[in-house]
Amino acid sequence: MRAYIADIARYEGQQVTIRGWLHNRRSSGKIHFLIVRDGTGFIQAVMSKAAVGDEAFTRADHLSQETSLSVAGTVRADARARGGYEIDVSGIEVHGESHDYPVTPKEHGVDYLLDRRHLWIRSERQTAILRVRHEVIDAVRDFFNSRGFILCDTPIFTPAACEGTTTLFPVQYFEDTTAFLTQSGQLYNEANAMALGRVYCFGPTFRAEKSKTRRHLTEFWMVEPEMAYADLNDVIELAEGLVASVVARVLERRRAELQILERDTATLETIRVPFPRITYDQAAELLKDKGQPFQYGTDLGGGDETVLSEHFDRPVCITHYPAAVKAFYMKTDPQQPDKALCVDVLAPEGYGEIIGGGQREDDLERLQRRIQEHQLPQEAFEWYLDLRRYGTVPHGGFGMGIERCVSWICKLEHVRETIPYPRMLYRLYP
Repeated sequence: MRAYIADIARYEGQQVTIRGWLHNRRSSGKIHFLIVRDGTGFIQAVMSKAAVGDEAFTRADHLSQETSLSVAGTVRADARARGGYEIDVSGIEVHGESHDYPVTPKEHGVDYLLDRRHLWIRSERQTAILRVRHEVIDAVRDFFNSRGFILCDTPIFTPAACEGTTTLFPVQYFEDTTAFLTQSGQLYNEANAMALGRVYCFGPTFRAEKSKTRRHLTEFWMVEPEMAYADLNDVIELAEGLVASVVARVLERRRAELQILERDTATLETIRVPFPRITYDQAAELLKDKGQPFQYGTDLGGGDETVLSEHFDRPVCITHYPAAVKAFYMKTDPQQPDKALCVDVLAPEGYGEIIGGGQREDDLERLQRRIQEHQLPQEAFEWYLDLRRYGTVPHGGFGMGIERCVSWICKLEHVRETIPYPRMLYRLYP
C-alpha cells in the first residue's frame, strides 16, 4: 500500500510503498542507505543485496540526488533513525533520473540559491520553513473563523493609493486607465465590516519601496481583520490574541520543523497575553536611554524597532504615534490631537514590526481634511467617504504580514526564505 512518510508510524511491521525523491545515498559494502523524501518528511530506506538481489542492488549504485523513485519495503521501528523508523527495502522503481543536480549539500552563495529557488525549496531546511508557513496561515484562518469573522476577498487591482502614492506598482488597465497593485485590502475591508460586522481579508499585497533590508519583500501576504463598533483597545486585544494563538499552534504541531531549523523555542514558550504596551513617547525615551539615535516626531526605523524589540521577552505594542507619520485614515486621539489611535506590534528578539493597525477615522469632515492634507484626489475616495455618510460607526483593524511572522517564529536572518518565490528589489526570477 502507498504510505506517506509523515504517517509512517501507523504502518510499523507492514509492507508499504513510498513515492518520492532520493535526497542522499551512501553505501557500505552490501548495503545502500537511501534517504528518501516525499514532501511530507524524510526517511532512511535500507537496501541490502541479500534482500533485493545483485541486479537491483547494482542499479541502485548509480542513483543520484533528486532521482524520483518508488521504494517498497517493510516499516521497522529504530530509535536511532530519523523520525524513529526505517524501511527495509524489498524493491525499487525509478521514475525519473536526475543528473548533476545543482543544489548539493555543500555550501552555496545566496544569489546562486535564489537563482535556483525552484530547486532550493526541495532542501530539508526550506521545506521545514514552508511547512511552518502553512501552519501559520492555517492558524490565522482558524483564529478568525472560530471567532465569527467572515472572510471577504478584496481587489488586487485598485484605482488609488491606500497608504501614499510613492510605493505603488502601476498596471495598464485596458486602453485608457492605469490601475495599481494593492498595498492593502483595508479600505475595502472597512466597507465589508459595515455590511458583516467582523471581517478579514487574506491575500497578496505589493509595495514598491526600494528597500533592500532583511525585512522587506515587494510582494507579500497579509491578513487584515476589520471590526465595526471597535476602538483601539479592541484592536490591540485582537492582535495580541492572534499572535499568541498562532505561536501556540506552531509549537503544538510543528516542533519537528523548528528542531530542523535549530530554533530555540524558549522565547516562543513565554508568549502570553496581554503583551507589554508603551506609547510612542515612552519608546522614544527608551531609545534615548539605550543610546539609539532617534529624531522625535519621525516614524520608527528598522534599527529603532530592533532595539525596542530586543528590550522585551515578548511582543510589545507601541501606541499613539504622531498622526503626521501615519496614514490619512488613522483616527486622532481626542485627548492628544497630534497623536494617532494606532498600534504597532513588534516581535521580540530584534524582529521588529509584524502588525500595524488602529482605529479608523469615522468623522466625515475630519477624513476629508486628512485626504486633502495628504494631497490625495478626493474623487478617488468618494466611495470610501460614503462609509462615513451612511451610518458611520467607530471601527478599527490591523494588518499582519505573514512572512515577517514566519521569519520571527523560525528565527530566520532574512524574510526571503519565508515564501516559495521571493520578490525583492532586484529579484523577479524564477
